[in-house]
Amino acid sequence: MILDDIELVERLQKGEVEAFDSIYNKYSGRLYAFGLKYLRSKVEAEELVQSVFLKVWENYKSLKKESSFKSYLFTIAYNEICNLFRKRSYRQKFINDTLYENTQASYEIETSIECQSVLDQVQQIVDKLPEKQKIIFLKSRHEGKSTKEIAEEIGLSPGTVDNYISDALKTIRSRMKSENLPVILFLSLFFL
Repeated sequence: MILDDIELVERLQKGEVEAFDSIYNKYSGRLYAFGLKYLRSKVEAEELVQSVFLKVWENYKSLKKESSFKSYLFTIAYNEICNLFRKRSYRQKFINDTLYENTQASYEIETSIECQSVLDQVQQIVDKLPEKQKIIFLKSRHEGKSTKEIAEEIGLSPGTVDNYISDALKTIRSRMKSENLPVILFLSLFFL
């Protein structure tokens, strides 16, 4: 008999290991596929699944049964993927700083080069935006200015500035999709 998520969460809140096992069996494959799609590494996708379920187990008493449990799991997975991309970015900076000192090729260097290539492609997409849209977008995302600050600086209404930013994000997202760049990278670059 397949139990619905609400019942499984209720049982899990009582500390029933069988409920945890049922949840794991129900969602681990989907989370693995989700992770593999963005991480492109079986090992990292497996680690993602373990990390998600570890967080579920650590917080089982505070789970909310009325909200979508599936959404909760995939939100944890999404956040873990974003954290991994951030770690890769920090690793890239470290590698760039020490590249000339370190003569041995390693997995980290390959990852850094791959990430840098993707970042270069994203920068090319941003560079192709219409000039005003690009300026407003860069002020918002790279300089961290608010819509109001940009509006005052450029002499436009805040609504117009929001429209420029929204159009830029749509264009970037669309071009990243058409060039098969990971959309999760888009989210981590421009929203976190």
